[in-house]
Amino acid sequence: MTGDDRQRFDPPAPVAEIVVTNPINVKQVSNVSMLIDTGAVITLIPQTVIDKLDVEIIPDSSYELIGFGGNIQTFSAVRLELLFCGKTFRGQFLPVSQEWGILGSNILNKLSLLYEGPALEWNEQR
Repeated sequence: MTGDDRQRFDPPAPVAEIVVTNPINVKQVSNVSMLIDTGAVITLIPQTVIDKLDVEIIPDSSYELIGFGGNIQTFSAVRLELLFCGKTFRGQFLPVSQEWGILGSNILNKLSLLYEGPALEWNEQR
């Protein structure tokens, strides 16, 4: 998907559909909605997706995140593979308890994306 989500976000926000894979048991979940957020430092995956993949928490992994409103939460990481724009990204990602995830700068800084605000669409630049 290369457009904005007008149903969940007002004003519309850029959203991508990705594939998330557990590298251990190779279970996959497709069409995972992810908000494209250049202001987010790390990528967050919906907890419902993590549950479907039977992913184990990385022992002793603990990350504190400060949200937009200043609230601090602690998360444990999981190892996953993400397929986005035809590229596979492997690493540690954190859960989020909402129906969409967040693609952060740890992924977005490895791509060149063009956001066309008036057209409400985005595309990878090659």
